[in-house]
Amino acid sequence: MSTQVPTCNNMALRAVAASPAALVSTALAALLIGFATVAAANAQSQALVTSQLAEQVAVVDLATMKVTASVKVPGKPAGIALSPDRTRAYVTAPEAKTLTVIDIAKRSVIGRVTVGSGPLGVAVHPRDGRVFVADWYQHQVAVVDPESLEIVATVPVGKSPSGLAVTPDGALLLSADRDSHQVSIIDAASLKIVKTVAVGERPFGVTIDGQGRYAYTANVKSNDVSIIDIALGKTVATVKVGRRPYAVALANGQAFVTDQYAGTVSVINLATKKVVKIIQVGAYPEGIAADRSGRYVYIACWEDNTFERIDTTTLEVTARVEVPDGPRAFGDFLR
Repeated sequence: MSTQVPTCNNMALRAVAASPAALVSTALAALLIGFATVAAANAQSQALVTSQLAEQVAVVDLATMKVTASVKVPGKPAGIALSPDRTRAYVTAPEAKTLTVIDIAKRSVIGRVTVGSGPLGVAVHPRDGRVFVADWYQHQVAVVDPESLEIVATVPVGKSPSGLAVTPDGALLLSADRDSHQVSIIDAASLKIVKTVAVGERPFGVTIDGQGRYAYTANVKSNDVSIIDIALGKTVATVKVGRRPYAVALANGQAFVTDQYAGTVSVINLATKKVVKIIQVGAYPEGIAADRSGRYVYIACWEDNTFERIDTTTLEVTARVEVPDGPRAFGDFLR
């Protein structure tokens, strides 16, 4: 639970008349079906929670908030990211020094590759599917081909890279370099660093907004969140939060920050850059993510072994489920 590299849904329509009214009705029905199909495709129904001490990835049904399956992943799994089509999960296991690939539908491991000395944060390119893995000890980011599972490149970054994030257009990769107190901004095509940005002390999780304009780092030592203007390549605001912030989720015009040592989630109004509420959650909250609708955020609480849901409108915890020992869910874990 420390911030060290952890060991620790075919439908068809039939035209029944050729009248204009019937045609309009048919067209309207088709349109509604189209909307429903899009909504179904966009709905997120599961969370994949890395449980480090149990050495499992637990599958949580988000409608019922129940654990429905688990996949064994040895080596103290921590980081997680999903493929662009959301069919695979990539899981880092720092102790085993591996990246494990899970077929989510089959609930089975389909591949594993050794990555450096301390793989932790992981992110996936939204277009070509390349997998980026932060190597804590070798101070670099490894690039893994999603088909061959071979390491095709490495990118030297600052000391102890932890969280990774890719801009929605796939142009840039950001690495939170914890012990260098910086974020490396990397061109995802050339794999060259284009800028390093000073942030608070010991940044761990890094999150990029949906427009790819701003990035947010949770700085575990200085107890604050740095807001980076990515195009400008500089920190434009700093917001104090609770003790030992770990990761940030964005929803409903707010940033939700897990405060590990405080057992809380700090809620920042993104317009005012002020904390507007402190939400009590389970002990030692770590991974956090928002669903696509922005209605809920979900949190893994390490010490209490709980996975919790916050309503982003009421700012209250509305559901909680017990999960296997040591949940971290560091990264992109909702599908």
